[in-house]
Amino acid sequence: MTWNESTLARIVSADDLKISPLRADGETFGTPTWIWSVAVGDDLYVRAYNGPRSRWYRSAIEQGAGRIHAAGEVFDVTFEQAAGDVEALVTLAYEQKYRGSTYLPPMIAAGPASATVRIRPRA
Repeated sequence: MTWNESTLARIVSADDLKISPLRADGETFGTPTWIWSVAVGDDLYVRAYNGPRSRWYRSAIEQGAGRIHAAGEVFDVTFEQAAGDVEALVTLAYEQKYRGSTYLPPMIAAGPASATVRIRPRA
């Protein structure tokens, strides 16, 4: 399943995304964590500031599902590790959206780049 174009635009422009992957029990959601988000094509991407050791990142990849809170709504979603050339495109999107932020250089470094996650709406 893919994002509706207007919904994706609202999520990315709101810049208030909080991510809550399922916990190990597969039923309860983790504490919402605020994170930067960008769109590349029709997909929504996020990165873990602390790279692959980030708790929310590990849960997202292990469980593959959860929810996000964004643009005043809650969405049930799936998570998957981004692969291939998309990491470079996500880096470009981060550079464009967050230009001038002191947090940008760490977010485009190797650690966070290796923890790039694609988020898709769950049917």
